[in-house]
Amino acid sequence: MKRVAVVRIAVIAGALFASSAVADPQLDYMLHCRGCHGPDGGGAPGAAPSFRGQVAKFLWVPGGREYLIHVPGTAQSELNDAHTAALLNWIVHEFSASELPADFVPYSEAEVARFRRPPLTDVYVVRRELIRAIQGREGAPVEEFK
Repeated sequence: MKRVAVVRIAVIAGALFASSAVADPQLDYMLHCRGCHGPDGGGAPGAAPSFRGQVAKFLWVPGGREYLIHVPGTAQSELNDAHTAALLNWIVHEFSASELPADFVPYSEAEVARFRRPPLTDVYVVRRELIRAIQGREGAPVEEFK
């Protein structure tokens, strides 16, 4: 009887380990991002920016793509580089698909590995400059960036 229980535990543990090796960006969002950015990506005023209709705009300007990898929430995440790339791709498609550039290339594991360390220490300065660049583009409403 004990042997059967041990085998069952080993099978369950193996299944759980195997499933954790496959990226599930929606689950990763729920576990690692939702607490600050909310279940709908709406953010928390004064604390965490909204993703909705905005996050892909960073892909419009030089440095914006790297910024999304380099912000502390991404750079310091417990997720490995492959899961982080999958999560970033999911976030921009889920919350800001209509703002994606036509030539968008999905984030890759290698790209995340290259840009995530060290995390930004001057997030607000970099974000402010990127937002100015985004606002300088034709059709980028200023009021959307809070």
